[in-house]
Amino acid sequence: MKTIIPTRVAIILYAIVMGLFGIIHFVHANIMAGAVPIPGGKTWIYITGLGLILAAISFIINVMVKLAGYLLALFLLIVIVTVHIPHATEDLPSLTMLLKDVALMAGAIMIANTGK
Repeated sequence: MKTIIPTRVAIILYAIVMGLFGIIHFVHANIMAGAVPIPGGKTWIYITGLGLILAAISFIINVMVKLAGYLLALFLLIVIVTVHIPHATEDLPSLTMLLKDVALMAGAIMIANTGK
């Protein structure tokens, strides 16, 4: 199936957002490390930041998109289950982050289904 231009533009925009999230992981690792539910907080922030950047690159250059999309969706599911769900009933920002990541996960799956 051929990807039409608006779909390709949407994938590139999604990739830019994921790449920026990846950069934020590097720039603000100290702040984010406290939310990591397993030992090695800062290390995991760097690893996931790199993963986000690599997924973004994959989407932009259209190489290994299926693998990158499904791995990104898996990462987002892990974040949803381990970080967001335990705090979703505490306050509105936590619920908002949960909903945002559910939407991003759905987008990653849709992009994976368009890729090769």
